[in-house]
Amino acid sequence: MKIGVIGLGIIGSVWARHYEAAGKLAGAWNRTPQPGFPFWMDSPESVVSAADVVQIVVADPPAVRTVLGRIVPVLGPGKIVVQSSTIDPQSSEEFRALVVTRGARYLEAPFTGSKPAAEQGQSIFYLGGDAALIAELDPLLAIISTARFHIGDHQQAATLKLAMNLNIAAQMQALSEALVLARRAGIADEVFFGALGKNAGYSGLTKLKEPKLRAGDFAPQFSVKHMLKDMRLASRINGCEDFPVLDTVRDRLAAAERAGWADEDFSALIKLLG
Repeated sequence: MKIGVIGLGIIGSVWARHYEAAGKLAGAWNRTPQPGFPFWMDSPESVVSAADVVQIVVADPPAVRTVLGRIVPVLGPGKIVVQSSTIDPQSSEEFRALVVTRGARYLEAPFTGSKPAAEQGQSIFYLGGDAALIAELDPLLAIISTARFHIGDHQQAATLKLAMNLNIAAQMQALSEALVLARRAGIADEVFFGALGKNAGYSGLTKLKEPKLRAGDFAPQFSVKHMLKDMRLASRINGCEDFPVLDTVRDRLAAAERAGWADEDFSALIKLLG
């Protein structure tokens, strides 16, 4: 079974190279041409034709919709679409319907883990769909991940991914405020993080972002614009209209985008605090 990757951004390009190293990459395509990329093809339709499985990892629901608009006509029985962009559950239902009406199969497969995790093959997938399809795809997805959780159906997987990102965004805002509070009291970063390391509030996010916060390094692992997109999607889910933390982090991310930091890592939230 060979896989094609559509979307060669921060994560998609890393995954495609892992697939290539494993001898599983059938083709790759990106809206902005990258003709030097391994197995580059001139169109997403060509990738679908060459691959058994096509994995889509693009920015947002409109981008997925555009990709599907091109590839649906060449889908058919025997083809599998693995949708790994972060989207909302309503869009997931729309996209699944487009694929299955062509006789192809569809798996919702959002993931967690930023660029460092992807580089180490340690992405984690939240899978939504048929258990037999998940088992069939497990050897492929194992090439780029360390864990694959079957969440439920496609809409549940999309929802869980947004829930996970809400938790991360909230932690980032809280960590930024706590660090600035300590700095304003004259407490050194080394002391702050040393104490936090023995505190119940220490987390994987803290471990990942500590070096960036201490160095003022906002090179993107997960950009402001993408986290803002996810918080906006979460805000539109029925029942989430009165979530105060969600509202706060969405507004803070929007402020960071207005400040010109859209392409920086979302740890740039700390810069809003001066």
